[in-house]
Amino acid sequence: MEIENKKDLKEIILSVLFVAGDGIEKSFILEKLDITEKELDKVLEELKKEYAGSCGIHIITYKNKVQLASNPAYADYISEVLNPVREKALTKAALETMAIIAYKQPITKLEIESIRGVNNCDYAVQILVDQGLIEVVGRKDAVGKPLLFGTTENFLKRFNLNQLEDLPDYESLLERIQVVPDDKKKDDDSLFDFTIHAEEVPDFLKDEQGVQTITADEMA
Repeated sequence: MEIENKKDLKEIILSVLFVAGDGIEKSFILEKLDITEKELDKVLEELKKEYAGSCGIHIITYKNKVQLASNPAYADYISEVLNPVREKALTKAALETMAIIAYKQPITKLEIESIRGVNNCDYAVQILVDQGLIEVVGRKDAVGKPLLFGTTENFLKRFNLNQLEDLPDYESLLERIQVVPDDKKKDDDSLFDFTIHAEEVPDFLKDEQGVQTITADEMA
């Protein structure tokens, strides 16, 4: 469908995103509106600048999809008014498991257990599946054909990542994160307590519950 007045393009795309609700493929927008990728990217950049900061609506992109989303800063107020089921905070085991899957995917439960040094990770995996953060992506060509797990688009959205390549380097992240000693860990239903230098909190973990920053004085 050709748009005669290009000045209306931004408002048209905004309307499409509003009605769509979920993320919509950029390629689909290009095809249906008969516009170039350059035109679309220009409009999206304008919308991102317009709907940013303290604005209640933000524009997010992930996996070549674009979507209207509420400002995470107002999540508590939105929850108070709409009273949805609150997203359950990730437990220590679930957060460890999710990190392993994010970096090592596709991966089996047996491989996850081997990396974590535990005998069973069924509960942690189920929590992540229930929250839509991971999913079965296939079966490994091995004895028993075990299930392979990988992250989902919801994982990218929750951690404000455009793509998996935006994750910080695995080895450098491990060097920057100190897990609380075993004798200070809470039970499995508690949050996974990270201790991270305040200036070094990875972007994709900044808004996650259970991430704790510490100052140099506190480490002394």
